[in-house]
Amino acid sequence: MGIEEIFANLPEVTKPIRRLSLKEKLIWTLVVLVFYFILSLLPLYGLSPQYSAQFETLSILLAASFGSIITLGIGPIVTGSIMLQLLVGADIIKIDTQTSEGRKKYQGLQKFFSIFFIVFENAAYVISGALPPATSGPFFVTLLIIQLIIGGLVLMLLDEVSSKWGIGSGISLFIAGGVSRSMFVGALSPAISPINRMPIGALPRIIAEISIGNSAGALFPFMSIIATIIVFLMAIYFSGVQINIPLSFGRVRGFGIKWPIKWFYTSVMPVILTSALMASLQFWSVMVFRWTEHKTTWFAGLMKSVFGEFTRQATADGGYTLRPISGVANLIQHPTIPQIMELGLSSGALLSILFYASFMIIGSVLFAVLWLNVGKSSPSDVADQILSSGLGIPGFRRDKRILEKILARYIIPLTVLGGFTIGILATVADVLGALSRGTGILLAVMVLYQFYENIQKSHMEEMSPMVRKVMG
Repeated sequence: MGIEEIFANLPEVTKPIRRLSLKEKLIWTLVVLVFYFILSLLPLYGLSPQYSAQFETLSILLAASFGSIITLGIGPIVTGSIMLQLLVGADIIKIDTQTSEGRKKYQGLQKFFSIFFIVFENAAYVISGALPPATSGPFFVTLLIIQLIIGGLVLMLLDEVSSKWGIGSGISLFIAGGVSRSMFVGALSPAISPINRMPIGALPRIIAEISIGNSAGALFPFMSIIATIIVFLMAIYFSGVQINIPLSFGRVRGFGIKWPIKWFYTSVMPVILTSALMASLQFWSVMVFRWTEHKTTWFAGLMKSVFGEFTRQATADGGYTLRPISGVANLIQHPTIPQIMELGLSSGALLSILFYASFMIIGSVLFAVLWLNVGKSSPSDVADQILSSGLGIPGFRRDKRILEKILARYIIPLTVLGGFTIGILATVADVLGALSRGTGILLAVMVLYQFYENIQKSHMEEMSPMVRKVMG
């Protein structure tokens, strides 16, 4: 069987045979989102109730729901896509994506890689003990793996449905949906926290605190709501800030376009990469703690002092989570302002906030600069795109060196400022105790803004004059 036959037999969602209206796309998008939420609520049959729920940051970035059949979320799909891009970029796999045949082969390989990593990562996750079965033995281990693989494959197909029939990428939709759900739960959930015996949701807690005469206690959840609104509005504002560079066609006089360079030039990638780095440090801190927990050697003590020690806290679903109490892990797990107001400010809490803020802001700036070349968006890359389109800046020769120098005046400063701004917004949201992680709120805003731009670009003519005026 040839590689083309293998690709032909892979599961695939067919494209619509006609142009879909905005209403139809919105319906399909809603259907995909509902199915995603259903998958996130389906618990793994045979999973031990004593599993450890960890890595909240990664779960937001990967649209994952720990303990469900999409425990790894979009992680395997994204990993497969990144691996293929690296192999193609390094010319290990040679594909000409400029041709229709090459694009078809690339899409087939992308799906093959996604399926491979769905199987591999879910199997590795269960076998490593991260998701322990309720009863030991190969049967329940295999059962958990099969459920996770099914969840991953369904998620992959839902991504295709959203991309072909909806208003945008399914992966982006799942991330926005997961963040929105966490914000909804954080705002409205009446479930009782096992820690303080108060509702988890901000609004129910405000009502509960006021009903018992504790108006000071109602201030903390109120601050969370205000912090979320402020960060959300600031992210929307900066998403729309851009500099337009006028361009003209060399052979067509009097006709030109504007090339936008956004304030968030590298989008939300800097804060994603910084958060992922923090999550990796948290992951290795947990691994080191598990390895050194019952050891008394000098080396084990050194590892504990550097990476940190943890204490176990019960969760509402019967499991437990590890909370850091020292080391690097504790510095990353910063307290929020409401927690400080409730428990008091200590030197350790202040150090943790300063470390977290510095790490997030500096990391976002560094990753923003790094992403210029990795994401093919450097002044040189943009100059190539402009020149290959037959465009140029009025009043200047169509020379790459001149164009690159002009673009660098805008792209480099906006890259640094954008990384700095997005790092501050994420830090403010996290430290003020917003309803979701700062990274998650920024991701949701970016995704929703992309959907808004897609609708504005493709379906403005279908809208009523009033809606068209609102959409800009």
